[in-house]
Amino acid sequence: MRFAIAIPQFVADGTFDPAGLRAYLARAETLGFDSAWTQEHVLGSMPVLSPIETMTYAAACTERLRLGCAVFVSTLHSSVHLAKSLSTLDQLCRGRLDVGFGTGGGGRMFAAFGVDPDTFVARFVEGVRLMKALWTEPRVTFKGRFWQLEGAMMEPKPFQKPHPPVWIGANHPAAVRRAVRLGGGFFGAGSQTTERFAEQVRVLRAALAESGRPPAAFPIAKRVYIAVDDDTARARRRIAAALTALYGRNLEAVAVFGPPDACVKGLREVGDAGTATILLNPMFDEAQQMERLAAEVIPRLR
Repeated sequence: MRFAIAIPQFVADGTFDPAGLRAYLARAETLGFDSAWTQEHVLGSMPVLSPIETMTYAAACTERLRLGCAVFVSTLHSSVHLAKSLSTLDQLCRGRLDVGFGTGGGGRMFAAFGVDPDTFVARFVEGVRLMKALWTEPRVTFKGRFWQLEGAMMEPKPFQKPHPPVWIGANHPAAVRRAVRLGGGFFGAGSQTTERFAEQVRVLRAALAESGRPPAAFPIAKRVYIAVDDDTARARRRIAAALTALYGRNLEAVAVFGPPDACVKGLREVGDAGTATILLNPMFDEAQQMERLAAEVIPRLR
């Protein structure tokens, strides 16, 4: 089992603490976390820092940690610009970048991004294929529905060859199967319960078998919103409030919370559901939560 940690992104106007984030990232490396991850929430009442800029800051503050985003809602981006930004970041961090892509589902405010909601899946698939082409081909001629390029060059390519690991986030069974065609790994959403995640893993493994891809070469991960607190009621109350602020609805059921014993039990269930990497995502008191996770929870899961 590998353990990743979320990079704190919930920062209200004027409250960003550069030294605090540097210390948090340095401590994450010292504690032995394998990687540190962001997420993308462009619109909403919760103050959330943008993932690329946050990862760039993190790259300058670290030496070993891999850095990722689970996931970019790439449907809402220009794939050419996103490919360039991610290639640049992979160069800056010397090949420590992982990238996750997802459609974001049909409930997004697509009009704010100039995207036709009736075409978002097709745009997602085409966009991922275009980014891979820009990362790997010296000249790209691409005649797509949404993007057209003729002999275009993008340099520098990513530091990692052929490109950074590509994770796909998905919910619907058809989207989970699409992950096998487009990606190199599957990243379960934090907004899904462990039971729902287990269903997705079953669909994923069936699709891998049909495609002939070895399961061992297709990693599976899941984000888990978590709160370690000896007072279970307080943990429930605080994490429910934070998730409601982030998603606009009560998602208490997706979280793992309570004393260390309860957190160990909840994370073991996530592992049993099929993941080899768990992204631990505290929603408050991130530095203190990371210390408790490293000292009281993770050692009992290894």
